[in-house]
Amino acid sequence: MMGALQNKRSVLLLSIFALVLLLFIFPSWTPEIRDENGNALSNSVATLEEITLGGIKQSILVRGTDRNNPIILFLHGGPGYPQIAYARKYQQELEKDFVVVNWDQRGSGKSYHWNMSDEDLQVGNLIADTAELTKYLQQKFNQPKIFIVGHSWGSLLATRTVQKHPELYYAYIGVGQVANSPLSEQLSYQFVRDEAQKQHNEQAIRELDMIGPPPYKNPRKDATLERKWVTTFGGSERKSHTYQDLIKGVLLAPEYTWLDGVRLAMGDSYSRNAILPQTQQTNLLETVPELGVPVYLCMGRYDYMTPSAVAYSYYEKLIAPEKHFIWFEESAHFPHFEEREKFHAVMLEAKKHILAVRP
Repeated sequence: MMGALQNKRSVLLLSIFALVLLLFIFPSWTPEIRDENGNALSNSVATLEEITLGGIKQSILVRGTDRNNPIILFLHGGPGYPQIAYARKYQQELEKDFVVVNWDQRGSGKSYHWNMSDEDLQVGNLIADTAELTKYLQQKFNQPKIFIVGHSWGSLLATRTVQKHPELYYAYIGVGQVANSPLSEQLSYQFVRDEAQKQHNEQAIRELDMIGPPPYKNPRKDATLERKWVTTFGGSERKSHTYQDLIKGVLLAPEYTWLDGVRLAMGDSYSRNAILPQTQQTNLLETVPELGVPVYLCMGRYDYMTPSAVAYSYYEKLIAPEKHFIWFEESAHFPHFEEREKFHAVMLEAKKHILAVRP
């Protein structure tokens, strides 16, 4: 009797172990794109690929109903905050008019590797990766140029890449645009301190007074605390919940395994520690006063992660063949997700306008 019970326990433990192992290592994939009758679209593309950029294996998600449509490459924020795990939720309409590419940048999510060094995450290496990925996509889909969208940290990466390689891009679309980091930090802190006072939030007042206004004595720790209150007071997201989407995606989406989720957690911390010190003194008015492509800046009215007023000041002085500043009146830091229909309309207008006059 005891032996039989022990055998059952052994089988149960082995089954649980096998299930957990399966959940960790089961190959990731992305669903086919189908029509309303459930039939796969013959000219669609839906791939989850691992390619080599700058000598490092990195993952990209490529989806679109028609592989001949123009390409949008999304550069995620963070650093270390990728969106492959939940991108489909917000980009299904875009997939009808573009080939949509999401990329876990080196050191982030599926592209984090245990043996990476700080040297691997120098910003110059990520700029080179972006250009190399662009050329890969151009060749694969036989496209002369692509559209590039940068969100938050990704907006800085995209801006600097476009500055260096304008010939690769139809246009640059900045979302939650980084422009002047020291000034943004000051405005962000003032916003949360004022809101704390208005709402008589004693805990917020106490914690914010404890760290004081920027520049912070402990930049990583103090900025994290300040960003907690930015989120609480609606300066990060108002109509989307990307952190919840990310967790749900890691647990349930086919594009991510649980092991990828571990990589994401490790890469988030590692990327921030390695990259943020390189960007804390960013001032694009000095370093990127001109871009050689049309520019669209999409900014949430309530964004205090990268305050929109700072982005607008940059926009006013930026030199570009043409430029557009689009306010998203119901959004904070994620207007492309919070008002996805409006963002889709902006992209359609850019596609129609730019491709109609391309050489």
